[in-house]
Amino acid sequence: MNRLLRISTALLIASTAFGQTTIDTVKNHELSPVTIEGVRILTDIKRLEPIQGTYIYAGKKTEVIDMTQKNIAMTEKYGRQIFAKIPGVFVYDMDGTGNQLNISTRGLDPHRGWEFNIRKDGILTNSDMYGYPASHYNIPMEAVERIELVRGSGSLQYGAQFGGMLNYISKQPDTTKKITFESINTIGSYGLVSTYNGASGKIGKFRYSTWVNKKWITGYRENSDAKYDAEAVSLFYDATKNLHIKLEWTHSNYIIHLAGPLTDNMFQANPKMSTRSRNYYQPNIHVPSLTIDWNITTSTKLRLTSSAVIGARNSVMFDKPATVADTIVPATLQYNNRQVDIDRFNSQTTELRLLQSYKLLKQTSSLAAGVQYMNNDLHRQQQGKGTTGTNFDLSLVKAGWGRDLHYKTSNIAIFAENRWLFTKRFSINTGLRMEIGETNMTGVITYYTDTALPNTIKHTFPLFGLSTQYDVTEKINIYAGWSQAYRPVIFKDIIPQSVYEVSDKNLKDAYGYNTELGFRGKWKFLKWDVTGFYLQYNNRLGTLAQTDAAGNLIIFRTNIGNSRTAGLEFFLQGDFYLGKKASLSLFTSTSFMDARYQNATIKSGNENVRITGSKVEGVPSWITRNGFTFKYSLVSFSALYSYTSENFADPLNTVSPSASGATGLVPSYQLLDLNVAIRLTKKIKLSVNANNLLDEHYFTKRPQFYPGPGIWSSDGRTFSATASIKI
Repeated sequence: MNRLLRISTALLIASTAFGQTTIDTVKNHELSPVTIEGVRILTDIKRLEPIQGTYIYAGKKTEVIDMTQKNIAMTEKYGRQIFAKIPGVFVYDMDGTGNQLNISTRGLDPHRGWEFNIRKDGILTNSDMYGYPASHYNIPMEAVERIELVRGSGSLQYGAQFGGMLNYISKQPDTTKKITFESINTIGSYGLVSTYNGASGKIGKFRYSTWVNKKWITGYRENSDAKYDAEAVSLFYDATKNLHIKLEWTHSNYIIHLAGPLTDNMFQANPKMSTRSRNYYQPNIHVPSLTIDWNITTSTKLRLTSSAVIGARNSVMFDKPATVADTIVPATLQYNNRQVDIDRFNSQTTELRLLQSYKLLKQTSSLAAGVQYMNNDLHRQQQGKGTTGTNFDLSLVKAGWGRDLHYKTSNIAIFAENRWLFTKRFSINTGLRMEIGETNMTGVITYYTDTALPNTIKHTFPLFGLSTQYDVTEKINIYAGWSQAYRPVIFKDIIPQSVYEVSDKNLKDAYGYNTELGFRGKWKFLKWDVTGFYLQYNNRLGTLAQTDAAGNLIIFRTNIGNSRTAGLEFFLQGDFYLGKKASLSLFTSTSFMDARYQNATIKSGNENVRITGSKVEGVPSWITRNGFTFKYSLVSFSALYSYTSENFADPLNTVSPSASGATGLVPSYQLLDLNVAIRLTKKIKLSVNANNLLDEHYFTKRPQFYPGPGIWSSDGRTFSATASIKI
């Protein structure tokens, strides 16, 4: 046997040796290269996943705008272009081209988006959720990768708001290189010049991203020039594959020349005209933050965020209606003194969130729970006597302030939401949130006795919610939800504006609920999302006419009643391939809203008037945006038609405009925007934008307070060109 094994081994070695010299009879053929040509339709609107990070989005109306795929005037930040495919977004054009976005949904107030919980990369940027919830932080769209929007039924996870959550996700570091550089530069009408420059990369366990943006514009209207700068530094440390730490600081600052309100006659004569040349506004905001993400196990995720909003909202203004001219006083040969107002923000938020997945009925259910603590101090200094000069100058010529107040809030919220997945297609979410806090106001109002001020407001709100989702197919589902929400009484609602005004010491926070039912999906070349909704908003603030103990007429600021908004939101998009290099995408994004007061009364002159059944101000019945994108090879052409119907400026539904322009009908308007983009190489892209091509003269709202009662013209026809390079 051993001999046979040795012979076999020898033969095997011999055959291997001889085999190395055997001629290969297999023939080789060199194939000609094959080029596959085609066009890919890029999607700029998506939905959030049912579970994402430590959040549950199943059963909720969500949208994701992919900014990297949109053909729009990015630098100008026209809200109608950015949110074109999100039905129901009302855009309040107030600050001019390229400055802050003012939007709302479902009949809420769009002022600085303060009905939303606004975030950047999950970090809260509202200046003070309990004192002045406007978001004064202003991120450039060039720095944004995508925008996430969750409508009102997400309030259980975010807290005090009715509008939902708006999250700007910034561009993430390029992990394939140690350094990648991006530059986006724009020039446009009315002196627009903008430059955005960013760098990112990865070195070992460290990732980083940094950017800076500077912008200048003379403005569409006279005396509406602005200059803007913003910066951010983000440092990431991937300690392990399951533990990630992020340290970030971001900042925005701009100064805008406020052209002043117009009357209707002024607007008709020349919408570019100005009634003010000495009014300025400046928000200067810093947002530092720390984020720790820890995937403890495959089924347990933990996120800790700690952040702050630190900065100021400054203004120096001759704050009078448009009917009062800002002229030189003959007796002094100087202008009148301006009013200086400063809000100093110091808002701190810490939140711990946990997502736990577990098996139930052979399916994977999930629990999201956590705790949030807020500690805010809003220092409001108003009615300071400013200079008689014409430049931006916050100095006082007389020491002291008419109002010098601190508005301090401490609030803790505990929340939990569970997604019960009963089958692979059917799930129900149940949730609750408990808000417990207190706001204390201290300080001085020179024309008001300290003892008469309402100085303590308690926030105790249990909020409940329920939502469900049924997946008809993998890409088609039906969703429905109901959740409670509330909005705290804010600073401006408490402060008496004059000696004749009295604020109710027992002001109540607004509360109510959102409910919705929707059908969304994707089938072949179609995408759609159709939603019916109902929003109940109780304890709206307003004024009543009353008499004091001496029989004198006073203006009483209190809760005047409730309102409700019912509506339909409709989105439909069709994507068509037209050949190897061509594609066409068509869409409509349309909403109908009916917003009316319930059991409400307000002051009109010296009388109180019932307004039950009146339409809520600033809520157009119809908003529709329709457009297409045609792409051929490396060139794309987009067109957007926008229409917003008329709406009222006050609860009395006044049609004829007042002398100052502060009340009256806000007429409907329609706009046409065009965009052409050419990708020269993978690294270089050029685009040209024509905004409001038909040069529609319009305005979107008649504000009653800042930046001044009256008409504020929106931009007419403008053009811009942008060059982008990434290396």
